[in-house]
Amino acid sequence: MNKLQVSNDEDFPSGERMVKLAKSLYPKNRSIMGPDIRSSFNYFLQEHIEFKPIKFNTGDKVFDWEVPEEWIVRDAYIEHESGKRFAEFKKNNLHLVGYSVAVEDFIKKEELLSKLHSIPDLPTAIPYVTSYYEKNWGFCLSHDQLSNLPEGNFKVLIDSEHKSGELWVIEAVVPGESSQEIFFSSYLCHPSMANNELSGPVLLNELINYVKGLKNRYYSYRFVLLPETIGSIAYLSKRLTDLKENMLCGYNLTCVGDERAYSHVQSRLGNNLADQALRASLKNLDNVKEYTYLDRGSDERQYCAPGIDLPLCTFCRSKFGKYPEYHTNKDDFNVVTEKGLIGSFKVMKSIINSFELGIYPKVKVLGEPQLGKRNLYPNISNMHKDLHPVIAMKNVFTYCDSSHNIFEISEKVNMNLNNVLENLKVLNHHKLVEFNHKKEVF
Repeated sequence: MNKLQVSNDEDFPSGERMVKLAKSLYPKNRSIMGPDIRSSFNYFLQEHIEFKPIKFNTGDKVFDWEVPEEWIVRDAYIEHESGKRFAEFKKNNLHLVGYSVAVEDFIKKEELLSKLHSIPDLPTAIPYVTSYYEKNWGFCLSHDQLSNLPEGNFKVLIDSEHKSGELWVIEAVVPGESSQEIFFSSYLCHPSMANNELSGPVLLNELINYVKGLKNRYYSYRFVLLPETIGSIAYLSKRLTDLKENMLCGYNLTCVGDERAYSHVQSRLGNNLADQALRASLKNLDNVKEYTYLDRGSDERQYCAPGIDLPLCTFCRSKFGKYPEYHTNKDDFNVVTEKGLIGSFKVMKSIINSFELGIYPKVKVLGEPQLGKRNLYPNISNMHKDLHPVIAMKNVFTYCDSSHNIFEISEKVNMNLNNVLENLKVLNHHKLVEFNHKKEVF
């Protein structure tokens, strides 16, 4: 039996620390390749010696894709003939369509309008738009600004550069007694957006801190930060054999910083161990939403694609595309909060703790245990008194047969994973239950 020793709740996590890190990374004009994503990766490389970069060159074939050129931007704006400027990149990096080619030209308003993007339903929001794989250019501005552009001619300046470069993925492995791994992935390739872009990496960073602090760690843990889509495809092209062999359970972390909901985007088939564990950890929390793989949109598309089918699903608070500020400049620190990030940490922490405890509990006595002599059951019978805590414990005990895992027990007894764990720890303390890392079939 593995004895898990974990840090106290008050020690982990620091919501303040997560928000501080997100704010420090927020201003950078990250994209899938280029200096700002590399400088963002460098924070994590310096913070954790376990992180190592995996590099791919422009033109490398990765499955059905090809690594593109990297992108560098120095300045961009639209300037009216009066001298007034609009959509200034240096004031907000979402103003420039991602991967825009270099432009210096004078054009009429009618021609310019075809290159401008806004959201009529969110008239004060600047949208986030990209054109990674087709040479193009454009600007984004609020619909109010677009509607009030003056008539006349405009100077368009985009001081950008495309060149051969490197695509980075960074990976950290924290070893345990077993070579079987729990896997966490997030992406770091968008400019200044807090929930969509930075909540996943700062949560992943906090999970590394937590895992490194575990004593007698049984499982190994693999953490990956990458540019979304092309990064996960490139990473899988390099690591698929290892992941197939070692991954027991995995999570793609994205949009985990708000307080509005808890969301589970299923794996392709919706029934792997990661799906089971996340359902258990979210059970009976407020405003839980579960989405099928048909609602996919992040890197679960790659990790769960046919032929890949890793035991992974995606965890969010409000799902990408399902909150109004998504992919706009409104996705800021009014959306991401310490409380939201801490809630996400606790969900993942309960899953980690379950695996470390041993997810296949097994009874150590025959028949129903005598709970009264262990002060777990009232010795005076009163059927009118609420015995729910005892009944819950007995229900958990009922399924401790080493063939049901902790997550299946949570589903059977309709109890949140943390409550199941607390009951199991009490039963273990009284030598009624032991924990195994392997399923037994009788």
